[in-house]
This record gives sequence, C-alpha cells and structure tokens, in this order.
Amino acid sequence: MIVELKVNGIRMQCDVGDNQRLIDLLRDNLQLTGTKEGCSVGECGACTVIVNGKAVCSCLLLAAQCDGAEILTVEALRHDKVGQRLQRAFVRHGGVQCGFCTPGFLMSAKALLDRHPHPNDQQIHDALEGNLCRCTGYKPVIKSIKAVLQTPEPENE
Repeated sequence: MIVELKVNGIRMQCDVGDNQRLIDLLRDNLQLTGTKEGCSVGECGACTVIVNGKAVCSCLLLAAQCDGAEILTVEALRHDKVGQRLQRAFVRHGGVQCGFCTPGFLMSAKALLDRHPHPNDQQIHDALEGNLCRCTGYKPVIKSIKAVLQTPEPENE
C-alpha cells in the first residue's frame, strides 16, 4: 500500500506493508533511527513521535494508519526553536543520562509545549506519564522542561 506522509517537513510517498508499524517505517525505511524501540507494547514511551500534533507511541501505530499525516521525529528538533531549547536544557540540567529514553521525552515535551506554551506542573507530569526512565528519577527531566519555560528565548534563534 502506498501512503502519503509529511515527515519532518518533507512530503513523501512510502510503500508500506499491511502490518508494518510506524516505528519500523521510520527506522528501517527512512533511516530515522533517533526514535527508539523499547517495550514494543506502548508502555515505555521511547518510540514517541508527534503525529498531527499529538505525541504517540510509534510502536502501536500501523504505518498505513498514517496516510496523510504529518509526523515529527526527534531528528526534526534540530530545526525547531522549541526543540533546540529542549535539547540544550536536557543536556544542561541532567535530563539526559544513558540517553535511550531521551528522544521520547523530548518529543512528549515538544508536543506539550506546542499545545501549552506555559504548562503548569500537572500538565508537565501528565505529558510525561507515558515515558519511562531507569536512570534519571524524572526530576532532571522535569527540571529541564521547566528551564525552557523560565529562560527567555534568545533573539538569535
């Protein structure tokens, strides 16, 4: 089946199998390997991408279901002001440890900040509830997101 997608701002057509998951299309066909596969059942959030503005687990979504969708992966963050600020804050405030869960956290945080530019603590916690981390204890991740909120956007971005 041929699906039409917009991935990280690029329109494309992809030939996908009936049972091919979105994560497999991204990683295997499109070589976008920043999206990680952890649990394969939607419990860990490592595979989180943004589909039509919403953070979703790409291991649970069939590629065929994404026909016509706009998809953002962690690779797109380097070209996005909010994404750049999130990445810097995660490094600066210890939100990155082993790094395996980081792409999922970044994408969940990006989706949150796109919807709610000034989220409260509950909204931050709710946005991250589908992401698991074995290293950080979550406090540095939350601190990283809050740092983006508390730091004025540089004029040169």
